Amino acid sequence: MRFKPLALAGAALMSLGLAVPAHAQTEIQWWHSMGGALGEWVNDLANQFNASQKEYKVVPTFKGSYGESMTAAIAAFRAGNAPDILQVFEVGTATMMYSKGAIKPVAEVMKQAGVNFNPNAYVPAVAGYYTAPNGQMLSMPFNSSTAVFYYNKDAFKAAGLDPSKPPKTWPEVVLAAGKLKASGSKCPFTTSWISWTQLENFSAWHNVLFSSLNNGFGGLGTRLLVNSPLHLRHFENLANMSKQGLFVYKGRDNAADATVVSGECAMATASAGLLGNLKRNAKFDFGVSTLPYYPDVPGAPQNSVIGGASLWVMSGKKPVVYKGVGEFLAYLAKPEVAAASHQRTGYLPVTKAAYELTEKSGFYKKNPGAEVAVEQMIKKTTDKSRGIRIGNFLQVRTIVDEETEGIWSGKQTPKQALDNIVKRGNEQLVRFQKANGG
Repeated sequence: MRFKPLALAGAALMSLGLAVPAHAQTEIQWWHSMGGALGEWVNDLANQFNASQKEYKVVPTFKGSYGESMTAAIAAFRAGNAPDILQVFEVGTATMMYSKGAIKPVAEVMKQAGVNFNPNAYVPAVAGYYTAPNGQMLSMPFNSSTAVFYYNKDAFKAAGLDPSKPPKTWPEVVLAAGKLKASGSKCPFTTSWISWTQLENFSAWHNVLFSSLNNGFGGLGTRLLVNSPLHLRHFENLANMSKQGLFVYKGRDNAADATVVSGECAMATASAGLLGNLKRNAKFDFGVSTLPYYPDVPGAPQNSVIGGASLWVMSGKKPVVYKGVGEFLAYLAKPEVAAASHQRTGYLPVTKAAYELTEKSGFYKKNPGAEVAVEQMIKKTTDKSRGIRIGNFLQVRTIVDEETEGIWSGKQTPKQALDNIVKRGNEQLVRFQKANGG
């Protein structure tokens, strides 16, 4: 179907006696979930690639949120018209891995396309997440992020806090939040992506397990462990902060991001990818720092874990399409392209060369805070901090949202919420295990 419009157009041109290109461009359909400023970035990448050669035309299409685009792609695959490239958030990684017949491993695509591809060129913490147990890279890292700590320097000054010294520990966050509230802040601290920031990254940062079998990397029999004494302690602290008006819950996913950019909320844990939006739209001076930790926990802080998304190649396409996909993915991985993406968006540099190029350019010196996400990720990972790769992860995150919302509304205790997350989440994990022969 992709060639019919071109063929018809060509026939029309010939009937008018006009010249027709010898080779029609092969279209590459790319579905993504990047809106706003990030959507402009995606469109620019496609346009730059399209301008660099004449054989292929990448057509990016916004398909809504990560969850919406993944659902749409599954439906499209079943109907036989899946896109060529699909952006999938890290939560969907296990689902894509076990979608037998739906995807074509990116390592195979690159080999078939005959383009240079070296998995070792990628930042290990990023590449490892998207690599199968046999060492084959399954998808291409794209907008990889991690969680970082943002704070409003102007609000800090107004509260008598030192804007050059952001809180590094959770006790310090509580103290800072108290001073911010006393100075008139209606939202001293908030968070986006509560499961990702306050359970998933929290666990890795403190070098404790989120789920058994090394967070799912060890097999389908993984089960949630987020009702441990440390997790309970943390959510009891957040509950106390909520009661005192020091922590204000602003909604699911990245709903809180807007309140950070507007200046309503003075401190937040959110994606490194928010940096680009803040640089562009914030009307105040802001800072970026590392995630808070509990100083009495042995091994903390360790490293944060991956977020964002990767690019998956769908199966059943023509060789010429895979050739184009391979060329495009190779283009995105070029040091100068990957470095420019990192600097523009705040997402991690996915290759070592992109990081080195950015460092040499003096970007980090000119943009303090931009290096925080990188530094959190390039530390050596442990079996407990490599990342989380569990099945039905999207459903598990929804359960986390539902149960923790009961804490902020006062309908249940942190212990009840965490116990319910484990019980309901494990039901999802058992379901996924059975569905995939585990």
